[in-house]
Parts: sequence; C-alpha cells; structure tokens
Amino acid sequence: MKRFFGTDGIRGTANIAPMTVEIAQKLGQAAGLHFRRGDHRHCVLLGKDTRLSGYMIESALVSGFLSAGMDVTLVGPLPTPAIALLTRSLRADLGVMISASHNPFGDNGIKLFGPDGFKLSDQDERTIENLMVTDLHADMADPAQIGRASRLNDAAGRYIESAKSSFPRKLRLDGMKIVIDCANGSAYRVAPTALWELGAEVIRIGCEPNGVNINEQCGSTHPEALCKAVVQHGAHIGIALDGDADRVLIADETGRLIDGDQILALIARSWTAEGRLVGNAVVATVMSNMGLERFLEKMGVGLERTAVGDRHVVERMRERGVNVGGEQSGHMVLTDFATTGDGLIAALQILAVLVESGRPASEVCRIFQPFPQKLRNVRYAGACPLDTDEVRERQHEVERILAGQGRLLLRRSGTEPLVRVMAEAEDAALVEEAVSKMCAVLEKATQPA
Repeated sequence: MKRFFGTDGIRGTANIAPMTVEIAQKLGQAAGLHFRRGDHRHCVLLGKDTRLSGYMIESALVSGFLSAGMDVTLVGPLPTPAIALLTRSLRADLGVMISASHNPFGDNGIKLFGPDGFKLSDQDERTIENLMVTDLHADMADPAQIGRASRLNDAAGRYIESAKSSFPRKLRLDGMKIVIDCANGSAYRVAPTALWELGAEVIRIGCEPNGVNINEQCGSTHPEALCKAVVQHGAHIGIALDGDADRVLIADETGRLIDGDQILALIARSWTAEGRLVGNAVVATVMSNMGLERFLEKMGVGLERTAVGDRHVVERMRERGVNVGGEQSGHMVLTDFATTGDGLIAALQILAVLVESGRPASEVCRIFQPFPQKLRNVRYAGACPLDTDEVRERQHEVERILAGQGRLLLRRSGTEPLVRVMAEAEDAALVEEAVSKMCAVLEKATQPA
C-alpha cells in the first residue's frame, strides 16, 4: 500500500496531511534525489493552478528541490498538460503540477511527470515514498551545489503555440462564436487566447480566478453556466474545462451537453476516416457507455476498457500502441499531441470537424445513441460490503438477468467509503431493476447485525 500517493498523485485538504508544508518539502527532497541521475545540472519544472494554497505548496516544494541540488523553473498557473509538454520539450528531469484538478478550492494536490512527460510509474512513486519516510539530511546537496530558482516567462506562449499546432493548418475558426468556461482555473489565459488567435469570437466565463473560486459552479463539473451562456450568446459551441484543464465537456448550439463518450466517438470516426487512428482501437474505462462500444464495432474499431482514471487509460494506450483514449468524464488523451489528458487539444479536434463539415454541433457531435445507464452510490461504515456472500450472490443473479443485454459494474470508490453501482442496458426498466436489486442488498449489508 502507498502511504501518500493515490490514483493521481498526492491529494487532500490543504494544510492537513498529506497536503502540508512538511510533506511537500519532503516530497521535493525525495523526488529530487530520485531523479538526480548523472553529472549534469538537474532541473524540475514546477507549475500550478489558481488555488490560494498553491503559493504555500509551491514554496515548500521549491525549498525541497533546491536542498536536494535541483534547479527549479517556475511557470505559474498553467494546465496540467502544459507541464507535461514543457517537461519533455525543455529536457527537464522532472515535472510537477500543483493541482487538485476538479476538486473544490480547499483541496490541493501534487502530480509528478517524468522526463518523458508521462506520469510516474507505481515503482517510482513507491521509491519516492520510501525516501520520504527516511532521514535524508546526509544526502542533501553541499552548500555550493544547492539549486537555483528561476521563472520561465514565455511558458504560456509555448503551450499556446503547441496547442494551436494540433489544429489543421488549412483551417481557421473565423466566423465561429465560442463560449469557453475555464473553471476559474489554470487555463483561464491560455485557452481563450489560443481560440482567439485561431480566429474565433470568444466569450469567456470562469476566467476570473481569485484563489477560492476554482471549479465553483463552473467548469466541466458544473456545466450549467456554460450551457446557458451558449444559448444566451447564440454561440456555435461551448467548451468547459476543469480546474487544471486536463478534461473537457462540450455544449452544442442548443445548450445540450455532450459527454466524453461522444467526444471519443467523434474523434475516433474523424481520425479513422483520415487514416490517423493507430492500432484500430480506442481505450476507455469501465464507465464508458455500451453505446460507444457498439458504435465503434460497426466501424470495425475495437474498444479496450481499463479501470477508472486517465493514468490507467494512458498505460493501456502505451501497451497497445493506440493513440486515442479517454473517459466519459472528459479526460481525452491524444498521444499524437500530448502525453496526458488535454482538454484544449481535444476541443480543437472537435472544432476542426465542425469547421470542415459546416454543420451544427448538435448534428456533428451526437453520433451514437447511448444505452440507458444509471449510477448510484451506497455509503458504508467499516469493512467494504462487496466481499460478503450475500452481495456476491445478488451480483451473480443480476449479471444473469443482464446477460447479453447489458452489464453491471460494482466499484469501490478510491476516495470515499462508497460502493458505486452502475448498470446499463438497452431496456431502461431492466437497468432500474438491476441497480435497485444491488443497492438493496448493499444497504442491508452495511447495517449492524
């Protein structure tokens, strides 16, 4: 079991373990030592989102890295995919993003990227954790070898140009009115600028961060404001990012939301037609709708499913040599352009299809009929009820009911004492029955004897 790292780096409430100054400094020292390889001058690239606690965590990490003998290049608020990109392009030894992604402002997190721009392996995380709980004083840099901190002033411009390069050179966004909601997060400057430079008329919302309003009733986790703004302004499309801009959702011109499964299907179809889809498959998670799977099957494209989390998606993509993957929640990984989820780059692929087709988003972006799907959470105290005989028996019963028509997914939450129950099938009544049966036995199993 890991002590500090979770499914996506280290995350928690600011000023409470593990998101404390002491732990952040220790992480900087341990990661600095782990990635201090060779005789060259080592460097870590350090970015953050717009949370108030980012200043505190940033300072603690800087002191840790400097004491381990690593130079630190600060880039300020930038999307997570920008940190991954710049880590590789600047030949840094390590990249660090301070963000809790779509969580509220009171949380924060630390994500680490290796010199190749990919998130660290479990082995690297365990090695760093083992170093964090040991006395590292004897391994710290000699006074003359302490690192230096500097700021990279053109980091935002570098990322904007990279994102724009993913948009077909022959196309422009002239004449398009786009609403962009940046969740008061890390993309509040770069995403609207990239769209404007490509020719669009840009209406900005969620672009006034104050340190405590990140993801607050805005962005991809609260897309209601985006949908409303698209209709109010008569926009062609709306784009909602989350706090660190590694996920995206779309609203069509009628204000209806388009989820990650539809985005995956759209990109897969477009890239297949252009001969750009590598591996003849798309990677998604167990949460993706069966409608997506059926749609891809008709195109002759396979769907590989992984556990929830963009990290698992990326790992499978690298194993299979696939260049398109993502999650229903909006993480889109397009490895032709990025090593992690990039909401802006995914949005630009959708905009390219819109421009070339000349048709409205409501027609272009809804390309398969999703199966009825229902998700419910059951909270428990004590041991997780998934391992009880009663729950297993009911699970087998429900799976027999759904056989050939749908599927059942039971998943323990990685962040809360919850069991997530999801069922889907072509028959909505069957879905309701499956979820009700499972939740009833889970709730009974959580009650004291």
